[in-house]
Amino acid sequence: MRLLFIGFGTVGQGLSELLLEKRDELAASYGFDAVVVGISDMLKGSAYDPDGLDLAAALARVGRGESLSDWPSVGRSWDAPTMIAEAEADVMLEATYTDISTGQPATDHIRAALERGMHVTTTNKGPLALHSRELIESARKGGLQFLYEGTVMAGTPLLNLIRETLAGAAIHEMRGILNGTTNYILTQMEGGMDYAAALAQAQQLGYAEAVPDADVLGWDALAKVTILANVVFGAGLKPSDSPCQGITEISSADIVRAAADGQRYKLIGRVWRDGAGVHASVAPQRLPSTHPLAGVGGATNAMTITTDALGEVTIIGPGAGRRQTGFALLNDLLTMWRHS
Repeated sequence: MRLLFIGFGTVGQGLSELLLEKRDELAASYGFDAVVVGISDMLKGSAYDPDGLDLAAALARVGRGESLSDWPSVGRSWDAPTMIAEAEADVMLEATYTDISTGQPATDHIRAALERGMHVTTTNKGPLALHSRELIESARKGGLQFLYEGTVMAGTPLLNLIRETLAGAAIHEMRGILNGTTNYILTQMEGGMDYAAALAQAQQLGYAEAVPDADVLGWDALAKVTILANVVFGAGLKPSDSPCQGITEISSADIVRAAADGQRYKLIGRVWRDGAGVHASVAPQRLPSTHPLAGVGGATNAMTITTDALGEVTIIGPGAGRRQTGFALLNDLLTMWRHS
């Protein structure tokens, strides 16, 4: 399997580390054999070798702050569109920066790769939140696989659970904790911190960005529930179609009052179907302390899926992280390998 990386930041490097560490195990267990033929990153440069790049050397160069474009014999000045057009690869891994307002440039990368006959896996939420129907249909028409496990709950296999293990069960509703940053902040506020101190600590630990709006205003969770509405329920929603409220208005006093009532605040993303169609929302909710989601603390994610056959099924796991999201890409690659 010849792999092309478009974007070689935290997630791409996390996958690369897993591919190197697990090479023998993956070959023995699945017969899986992969080479990286190309890498293109806006900041880290580009390299291409049809016979396969030395992935360990690529990681070392990036770790030293050296440009891949200056790599002797394999360095290229190709941008992402040129790499996609020129590289001979079986699978494109799209892991560039997410722009949820436009879905670009990731959407154009995916379109171009599918047009060239490449399978695609992505961790990028923008294309799925805004253009899922188009991209899924394009892959279907081309007889290609388009997978995106890492767009929701990182490496925790929510979409695989629904697609594989819950096949045959009708899903009526999904609601859960889809943003680890806000869950961490709310957990720290339960421990006595005010919002500002909890946010500052989340930023210090790397959970929150310097400008944390995407997390604390609920936009990240909104993108994820939109993806779920579209790929699980077959809707055609855009993020702007659904109400969204973050956690910035929750005070320490609110946390204390909820605790006195045996409840906890959680930022809940919800998707459900009723007689009027498919709906999605993001908002803080007070959950009874006995609810499975109420006990999920820190930066962990969780989702409760309501089905006809099994009732409620809850999955809990990491919702972010270098290796965790890289694992989602690895899982998609193995799915493609098994179904190729």
